[in-house]
Amino acid sequence: MLTKKIIEFFDKLENKVRRKLSHYPILYAFIGGVGVVLFWRGVWHIADDQGMSSVLSLIIGSVMLLMTGIFVSAFVGSKLIISGLVGEKKIEEKEEAELETEEMQLKNLQRTLKRVEEKLEHIDKEVEEKK
Repeated sequence: MLTKKIIEFFDKLENKVRRKLSHYPILYAFIGGVGVVLFWRGVWHIADDQGMSSVLSLIIGSVMLLMTGIFVSAFVGSKLIISGLVGEKKIEEKEEAELETEEMQLKNLQRTLKRVEEKLEHIDKEVEEKK
């Protein structure tokens, strides 16, 4: 129960922070970049503290990424693969009207997803009340 509350807290906090930072993309990128670097610095130091060799790190990391299906998406990116499969233009090749249309579609999808999430939360509450 405590784990669920902690997850819910950070989920709500993430939504608030993302909403605010999305208006300041350079600040958002800077904070995100610092967070990523500090995270990997911690991983690096833990591996060093455990006496893990470079080769062993490479092998363990590769196996973990391959097992979880993250290997290709981490290094190539699923959006890049999908855009290549469907013959989509690169962002710099798209016209402004195309980008605005895609942005509107994304906003519509976000609104729809928000409504679905709200309905699911409502259903979850009803199920919890019946227990």
